[in-house]
Amino acid sequence: MTDSPNTKKVALGISGGIAAYKAAEVLRGLQRAGCSVRVGMTKRACEFVQPLTFRALSGSHVIVDDYAPDNPDPIAHITFSQTVDLFLIAPATANIIGKLANGIADDFLTSTYLACTAPVLIAPAMNPTMWHHPATQRNLHKLRSDGVHILEPDEGEMACGTIGPGRLSEPEKIVAAALDILQNAEQAARDLAGEHLLITVGATREAIDPVRFISNNSSGRMGFAIAEAARNRGALVTIIAGATSVPSPDDASLIRVNSADEMHKAVMGKLADASIFIGTAAVADYRPVDPSPQKIKKTESSLSLDLERTPDILAAVAEARHPGLLIIGFAAESEDVLENAQAKLTKKRLDAIVANDITKPGAGFDSLTNEATIISRRTSPVHVSMMPKTQLANVILDEVVGLRADAESSTLSQSVAQKST
Repeated sequence: MTDSPNTKKVALGISGGIAAYKAAEVLRGLQRAGCSVRVGMTKRACEFVQPLTFRALSGSHVIVDDYAPDNPDPIAHITFSQTVDLFLIAPATANIIGKLANGIADDFLTSTYLACTAPVLIAPAMNPTMWHHPATQRNLHKLRSDGVHILEPDEGEMACGTIGPGRLSEPEKIVAAALDILQNAEQAARDLAGEHLLITVGATREAIDPVRFISNNSSGRMGFAIAEAARNRGALVTIIAGATSVPSPDDASLIRVNSADEMHKAVMGKLADASIFIGTAAVADYRPVDPSPQKIKKTESSLSLDLERTPDILAAVAEARHPGLLIIGFAAESEDVLENAQAKLTKKRLDAIVANDITKPGAGFDSLTNEATIISRRTSPVHVSMMPKTQLANVILDEVVGLRADAESSTLSQSVAQKST
């Protein structure tokens, strides 16, 4: 049976503790609330409850080892984590909490955590002495600072006879906490409703002759990730794309262009309708003055080209700025990254700029990941560690939401001041 588009998808992880049997009640509670649940287990959890129990309840294959021959998905830790609305681990033992806090990925659940782009909720369960141990508390503090939701354990008598905090919270409390996170996430996910994002993506190509051109290695991956994330958060999105090597978002409003001049004209033609402009495209700075109408033959040992500047799209957008328009640029640099980005932010009167060092492994063109510093007119520069571009896209959009809130607050303050005079 296919889930409806509105069905909330939960990944339920079960680690190896005596409370593992309660995970069945958590699963059933989530299902009664209308959620679709997939289950993953550690090998130790299987010693307390067999995977067959959760397969029967969920109707889906239970993953213990994503390299197992019977696993239908060989990269399950990616698809399992990035196609859900919540990743819940109940019970979460002291061992798995330590692994999560320190980035250890030596089994399916811990690998899933590192690949997860959804909110994460853990429900710890362990002996009270283990719960109070400085190492456990240190790991819990680290997870909280990473944004993980933690449902404190209940107090009571443990399986070992000890009395104190450490009992797994009751299944109905876990379900309630999960549903609350899902509801809050759904509300936050529409924080760009009413906005119209105009975004440039990919590389431009400047013709030398009918065969050759000047261009760069931009794939469009970062821009497409932002476009898709903005659409998921409620924005109307228009993409103006040059040459790209990755698929565009499904059902996107997409305008294809080739040269910097074509991209400039397309942007200016759509700018009046936009409330946010983000320039992620790698626009060629120069183009041949006089491109040859015929293919240039290989008759000489060298070839000289006269080049001229292409239109500065970001500067043109800033010059044509209308009230309420937010402008965010990108600065791909190989040296003096922050200084060059700050200068670009100031010179072109941008609201924010995303700077990245393209010489760093994993942060250049066409990589799946990126590392960046967001420089904004409203806050101090914020460094974003290496992460998937799909995740960085939402970090950038969080800054856009903050800029919009500041702009609205400023407008309200001005209105109040005018009325009081």
